[in-house]
Amino acid sequence: MDISCLYDKGVSFDEFVNKDKDTYKEKVLEILNKIRLSDELINKIEIIDKKIKVLVCAEIWCPDCMINVPVLAKMKEYNNNIDISIVEKNGNEDFFIKYSEEDRIKIPTFVFFDEKFKELGSFVEHPKKIKNIISKGNQPNIIVAMRKYRKGEYAEETVKDILEILLRSQ
Repeated sequence: MDISCLYDKGVSFDEFVNKDKDTYKEKVLEILNKIRLSDELINKIEIIDKKIKVLVCAEIWCPDCMINVPVLAKMKEYNNNIDISIVEKNGNEDFFIKYSEEDRIKIPTFVFFDEKFKELGSFVEHPKKIKNIISKGNQPNIIVAMRKYRKGEYAEETVKDILEILLRSQ
């Protein structure tokens, strides 16, 4: 499928959240409202002066989506050059599978494009800091980190990973 067609098929963050009328919606909005970014990160978000299209593969029920998709929405609050289009995993596997290191799609997957759909990079499932903790295999550290992560305490790490992709293309 053509990337622009897939992008046009997606929904906005608000439409994504409003697909659910209950617990998932509440959790996503709770995470969004709790995100606090440092002035340094806000400044880096605000200086992005080119249009960025973000194609997101996500499901509202997914814990990682509940955490990371609101981070992306928060970034958009600071810079309208960031445009988000969210599509479901089901039916879009052929496109998103190439961003996973396994035989199955990890969600959320964010794929960043310029306004002409030149790919800039991707973010998959967790911020690098969490992936690093998991890779070390120390169960107590993983448990503590994942508890904090599920509360949204690693939101800045997700922002840093995304900014790394976006700022190198500026």
